[in-house]
Amino acid sequence: MADDGYLLDNAQIEAGIRFQALAELFDPWTRQHLSATGIRAGWHCWEVGAGGPGVPRWLADRVGPTGRVVATDIDTGLLTGREGFEVLRHDVAVDEPPGTFDLIHARLVLTHVPQRVAAVAAMARALRPGGWLVLEDADPGLQPLLCPEESGPAEVLGNRLRRGFRSLLAARGADLAFGRTLPRRLREAGLTDVAADAYFPMTGPACAALERATVSQVRDLLVAAELATEDEIAEHLANIASGRMVLATAPLITAWARRPDGDPDTAVLSARTQR
Repeated sequence: MADDGYLLDNAQIEAGIRFQALAELFDPWTRQHLSATGIRAGWHCWEVGAGGPGVPRWLADRVGPTGRVVATDIDTGLLTGREGFEVLRHDVAVDEPPGTFDLIHARLVLTHVPQRVAAVAAMARALRPGGWLVLEDADPGLQPLLCPEESGPAEVLGNRLRRGFRSLLAARGADLAFGRTLPRRLREAGLTDVAADAYFPMTGPACAALERATVSQVRDLLVAAELATEDEIAEHLANIASGRMVLATAPLITAWARRPDGDPDTAVLSARTQR
């Protein structure tokens, strides 16, 4: 995926704040699901679209010096503190996987990748027999509101700006309903033992930090598209700072599946990779 196609560019100053907030919100949930795969010393792991170092560092602690962790992204500028893991600039949409792995994980990546189904197929092919693929993506279509309860003008404004943000994402090719398709995509990739669940954070400092950073990152685009005025954005940021708003994120859908033991070549239908 080209860098200019991604709405939330890693090079912008707000990106680091967003990654910190996302880590606070979702890392415990993610670690729970990665632990359930049975990750242990010696495993080879691939963290796709890593963004920051939190999950790769945690994986490296689990696999130890006899294992391997590769963290990839189209922009690796925030992948600091590399103890125990490799960093590669890599576009999961077009580049070949950097090896074969016992565990592959991608969080909040595929929604933004135009060739998302082909990327799932490529990751499935990169699994070793018995290896696990864990995919996590938001589904704003299931819960599109920033403020689930529109109790006043601040909440109405917040939800209107969230609709504007979603329209910007869609215009860049994001699939706002991709999260709910993850179990089916894993089955279509020839994997087995497919399961999924969802996490829906609602209110808290990390939700507020994420919203502030996101709106600040796209404010010029919101204004240019006439989806909001500078005054409305300033008002929304002030409303967040007041601490009185109940802010939510879209549900994070987590799906996981395993490549069958002894499977010499995961069955991926080429026609499906073109969808």
